[in-house]
Amino acid sequence: MISTKSFAMVFPGQGSQTPLMLQDYYAAHAIFRQTFSEAADVLHVDLWSLVLHGTKEELSQTEITQTLMFVSDIAVWRVWLASLGPFPVVMAGHSLGEYAALVASGAATFADTLLVVQQRARLMDAAMAHISEPGAQGAMLAVLGLDVPIVESLCQQVSSVTDMGSNLPRWVVSIANINSPGQVVIGGHAAAVERAGQLAKTAGAKKLVPLAMSVPSHSPLMQTAADQLKDHLQNLPITRPNCGLINNLAAQSVSDPQSIRESLYLQMIKPVQWVLSVQAFAGWKVESIVECGPGKVLTGLNKRILPDVECYSLASVEGLQSTFEKLQELPNSLSSLDSSSSLVSS
Repeated sequence: MISTKSFAMVFPGQGSQTPLMLQDYYAAHAIFRQTFSEAADVLHVDLWSLVLHGTKEELSQTEITQTLMFVSDIAVWRVWLASLGPFPVVMAGHSLGEYAALVASGAATFADTLLVVQQRARLMDAAMAHISEPGAQGAMLAVLGLDVPIVESLCQQVSSVTDMGSNLPRWVVSIANINSPGQVVIGGHAAAVERAGQLAKTAGAKKLVPLAMSVPSHSPLMQTAADQLKDHLQNLPITRPNCGLINNLAAQSVSDPQSIRESLYLQMIKPVQWVLSVQAFAGWKVESIVECGPGKVLTGLNKRILPDVECYSLASVEGLQSTFEKLQELPNSLSSLDSSSSLVSS
């Protein structure tokens, strides 16, 4: 299929998983089933069985969630290509979704990256596993209705409270995700997150939404995990991507393999700059954004970030067919890359 519209592809991360998701893809597309079979061979875990029989709580376990979302994103991406879907001019992934974007862009293989994703999840779990003190466990909280500088100030205020006799903060909380105008996620020690949430409510936050995650992603508490991940990233073969690849760290296009590794390392401890990442698509004359994977979380965020850009989701086979039709309807002067030369290697 020849696309007549320039578009970006984005990949969701942890939080978009649900029991029984993507069953229509599994029933309709052999390449989708093959992707999960390949993952089972690599991980020795039947992730699709967990989709069918796992509870919401089981699917929320960090190692299961991260590997499952990565495999799901790539399975949908492969269906897109196998269905002669056009190649985007630029890609980005939200948090864990960056690893799916890396593979979809042709910069890394599926199997190699899957093993790194598994290690990433294990290291994140291990970074908090030794903590038993009440309040010191990890937590994340979405704060709705406050601007970023206000939330940042509240986090700094809470983190500056020191333990008796110590020069270091006892509780740490910081911004983890800047998801859309008016939606900021904070993460850190549970007690600090709770206190920052209380201050945010007093400051006028419209809503506070606790996230079902015990690991505070993209926070300084992940420093040990990030340092240990470095070796795995260094050993991951990476080549230059076949399209623009926007990172979460600075919302900039990265193509040099070592720069990609460095941004994935720093992503562990720095906020996800999703608003800036989506705004950066303007440099590629993007007229639409397609979310590739389970759910429609990013589609909702993207609509709030760029109200004038068409946003689509591939969360169902019906959505995939509808997106094909919409991309062909709207004219664009930029042509797509040849999808046949950019198949994902595994």
